[in-house]
Parts: sequence; C-alpha cells; structure tokens
Amino acid sequence: MSHKEYNPIITVFNQRFLRIPVKTHILSAEDDIREVVKRYAAAQMQEGDILTISESPLAIMQGRAIPVSEIKVSWLAKLLSRYVAKVPYGIGLGAPTSMQCAIEETGVCRILFAATIGAIGKLLGRKGDFYRVAGMQAALIDAASTSPVEPYTETVIKGPLNPAGEAQSIAEEIGHPVAIMDINDIGGSWMIGGSRGVEKAFIEAAMKDNPQGQGDELTPFCIVRKED
Repeated sequence: MSHKEYNPIITVFNQRFLRIPVKTHILSAEDDIREVVKRYAAAQMQEGDILTISESPLAIMQGRAIPVSEIKVSWLAKLLSRYVAKVPYGIGLGAPTSMQCAIEETGVCRILFAATIGAIGKLLGRKGDFYRVAGMQAALIDAASTSPVEPYTETVIKGPLNPAGEAQSIAEEIGHPVAIMDINDIGGSWMIGGSRGVEKAFIEAAMKDNPQGQGDELTPFCIVRKED
C-alpha cells in the first residue's frame, strides 16, 4: 500500500509545529508500550515535545486485537449490524463481528438503548446518537479488514483500556506529555486520553491531517515539536 503524502509542518494557533512520525516493528500483545516508546521515540525527543500514540497500536499491545475466528456472533449482533450507517473510513459496527465486540464491551441493554435512540435520531435527521449513547469503547472498535498490516487484517481491534491513565503513566516514564489519538484520513482527529500538559484542542488541530498515516506505515507514534 502506498504511503500518504503530507506536509510535516503545520500551523496551529499562529505557531508552526513539526510532526515527526516514528516507525517501529509490527507490534503485538507481547510488547510493552513503555518499553516500545523508550526504544523508538524517547531518544529522539527534545524539551517541549509532545508524543502522540495511535489508539489501535496501543490496544494491540493490551491484547485487544481479537481474531474473527474467535468471535462467536450472536443473532443480536447480526441484526443490529444491518442498520449501521456506512461511513467513508471503514465498515465499523456494520460488520457482525465488530458489533458483537461492541455488545461484549458495553452490554446488551446499553447497545439496545443506543440502537433505539439512534433509530429515533435518524427519523429526526440527526447522526451519531447511537455512538453517543453506546459510548467511547463502541465507537473505537475497528472492524476486521480495517488494518492492512498482517496479522491484523482479520482481527477486530477494540479500543484501548484506560487511555488517559496510560498516557499519564507513559508521560511520567519518558518525561514528556503524551496524547492517545484516534485519527483518520478524512479529517477526524480526537484525543481520547492525554497526560498533564496536553491541550485537547491544540493536539487535535496539530494532528488533523493524520501525519502518521492510516496504511502500512508502521508509525504508531508521532513527535510534535514547536519550530523556533
């Protein structure tokens, strides 16, 4: 898969910042996030730098990548997945296997309530009610085939656990602020967890063009550095 082109410099709040994607090996549940950050990113960082971490690689290291062969899809998951609106950046919960993971993460009652509110919202011309009710963990689930990197092409990747706590723990380990990001190539940029010293509005603006890429770049980290 070809890698996207991007300008490493971005202007945010009238200041210029350099984004430096950090390449790693293919990560797995055998890896420890703190050791990987120290091995690949920490040595490159300077005073004032912020480190961003993509949410899916963090989830993978937490053991949250589930092979589709191990997912037992219920009748409810099959039913609800049929009514999920299609989005341009992936199938999301429109796949029965990813919907099943959402049910397991949030519970049957909450998913059914979210589906009901979502259906009412559609009738009223609103979007996003389902995910607002179902919660962050449902929204963060990546369906199988979302990742182009083996061995994760046939896995559903759940959202990372405790992203804010992980960000703070990593920040204390390396001495730099850390943000856990959910980013896509069509302009979606959300900080789902940040350490002390990270401003949500700033880091989302700084990463809005997804300099880490969404393909096979193998760059789960990015250093954000203010230019002199």
